[in-house]
Amino acid sequence: MIRTLSIPFIFLCTLCFVSCQPHTKTDDAEEVSDTHFAKGFSIKKYGTYTEVIIKEPYPNAPKAIRYLLVPKHESIPPHDNEVQVIRTPIESIVCTSTSHIALLDQLNAIDLLVGFPSTDLISTSRARAQIDAGKVTELGIDNNMNMELLIALQPELVMGYSLAGDLSKLDKLKEFGIPMVINAEYLEDHPLGRAEWIKYFALFIDKEQMADSIFTTIKNEYLKSEAIASQVTSKPTVMSGILYGDAWFLPGGKNYMAKLFSDAGYRYLWEDDSSNGFLKLSFETVLAKGETVDYWIGVGSFKSLSEMKSAEERYSLFRVFNDGGVYTYDARKGATGGSEYLELGYARPDIVLKDLIKIAHPELVPDHKLYFHKKLE
Repeated sequence: MIRTLSIPFIFLCTLCFVSCQPHTKTDDAEEVSDTHFAKGFSIKKYGTYTEVIIKEPYPNAPKAIRYLLVPKHESIPPHDNEVQVIRTPIESIVCTSTSHIALLDQLNAIDLLVGFPSTDLISTSRARAQIDAGKVTELGIDNNMNMELLIALQPELVMGYSLAGDLSKLDKLKEFGIPMVINAEYLEDHPLGRAEWIKYFALFIDKEQMADSIFTTIKNEYLKSEAIASQVTSKPTVMSGILYGDAWFLPGGKNYMAKLFSDAGYRYLWEDDSSNGFLKLSFETVLAKGETVDYWIGVGSFKSLSEMKSAEERYSLFRVFNDGGVYTYDARKGATGGSEYLELGYARPDIVLKDLIKIAHPELVPDHKLYFHKKLE
């Protein structure tokens, strides 16, 4: 998931939204749509309109936020003043993460995209065609995002996210009547939980049935591969991440990536950690634990071992560096250098899982060819 400024898998954004509480009582809901793996949102149907609850819009958020989705041809029902009303289906959108682009593409709705920060990061061919045709406006990067350009676009929706609940630009959007909603998929600790946010995205464009079908296919493929990998009796060890400055960032033990490693038949060296975010460790700490690790998967944008060693001589102290067990997830790039993994990978954990199984247990998935990953030479 590219957020426009990055440390490993961590990206900053300035857009978020205030909490809102519909006037309707929960018991009045005619239908409650349960998610199977996603914990971060829920959907309630009240006649012709829909209440969407974002349970944790950002880490340690004090309360949930709620949106009221009302069809454009229907009158707006009574609601509290704090409720954000979204008229659906939307016909134009500004996204702020490449993971949003993948969902738009899956739902055959890429033509709705009118603006994005750092368009060079987008890899999807259909989105790139829209950009090349001048239909998607470049909005800058994060804190430097050009709000005047965004406002001039007058999108019917901005889909944002936040790591810290920064509301600094919300008032300006509200002043110009531009609704903004939060996508908090990055907080999910199960790979299928992240993928299930396609159902949330689909609510705004009236493609719920398509989203359900897409997710069911991904879920079934993932669970089938997980069952195959559960047969392994010997689990190789694995670590991830690289140095950024003086710190090594790697997935916590409850992070979605740790779950992927486990489901693919590995023993992740930090599996006992209780964090679902990312750990910030010293090189010495990682070396002490990972010096004899079997696989090192996820090394940023490095293209070769020599490039890694040039950047940090000490990487060669890991035995795996010299034993051929270092893999990148950046095998596929878009025309302008965007990482396909950091765009599509979060929406297609079934493919990521098969890749990981192929690396350590190739006999279990003989027909699968590595898609996102490749060995560094």
